[in-house]
Amino acid sequence: MHSDRCYTLTASCPDRVGIIARVSGFIAEHGGWILESSYHADPGIDGQSGRYFMRIEVKADSLPFPLAEFSARFAVIAADMQMDWKLSDSALKKRVVVLVSRQEHCLYDLMARWQSGELAIDIPCVISNHETLRGFVEWHGIPFRHLASEDKGAMNAKIGEIFDEVGADTMVLARYMQILSPALCAAHPGRIINIHHSFLPSFVGAKPYHQAYQRGVKLIGATCHYVTADLDQGPIIEQDVIRIDHSDSVDDMVRYGKDIEKAVLARGLRYHIEDRVLPHGNKTVVFR
Repeated sequence: MHSDRCYTLTASCPDRVGIIARVSGFIAEHGGWILESSYHADPGIDGQSGRYFMRIEVKADSLPFPLAEFSARFAVIAADMQMDWKLSDSALKKRVVVLVSRQEHCLYDLMARWQSGELAIDIPCVISNHETLRGFVEWHGIPFRHLASEDKGAMNAKIGEIFDEVGADTMVLARYMQILSPALCAAHPGRIINIHHSFLPSFVGAKPYHQAYQRGVKLIGATCHYVTADLDQGPIIEQDVIRIDHSDSVDDMVRYGKDIEKAVLARGLRYHIEDRVLPHGNKTVVFR
């Protein structure tokens, strides 16, 4: 992400001739200075039509109008090209609500990156189903919301209420060991991010390191993905692995895995808040 204030356009549309020329021509026509651009053509398979993806950063002060007018003018082109598109302003930090249970390593890492300015986000609150991490969160001056109920439907509804109440853009499950309801997932598609302690699609669900140990794998990893109603099946944003061998115990694997989980979640969240991730069915295009 550039230090200059910029507007970021992300879009996808049916593949055709002249897409780049049409979009970059529109920007150039108004004096726009393109700072970064990325493109990808997905040809499709089995007779499916291809789709084109793009991400363009434009220096904000190079344009003669604000974001709202940029959006209104570009909408004409987008409609003609059947685009799914979004515009964002780098001056407006994403508001990220973090959900956590008892395991603290991912929360600690996110808070350190937030406090240092490495992650340019606002954290309006942290939600947990346990009181364990209240002191740590409140020491950072962030509201802590404890939700615990045997009625999981009511608890999920409350999470949704808090998310809307604080005006959040993104929800991050930083080792939140509860399953979100289908209704909550459906209400926020592409806005809920999870870190799973396994290299998906292998070893879904609980205790993946135990599953990996019993299977005798030589690589373990972590996966950052969008949350859907299908457990651990959402579009993957980022993954990483580490090599292990027969001498490593389950405890060793858990310890190695925590380091991978922190790094993968931080990278995945960064790609998301910088509008580098374009979901495409159950896949993603990630412009790093």
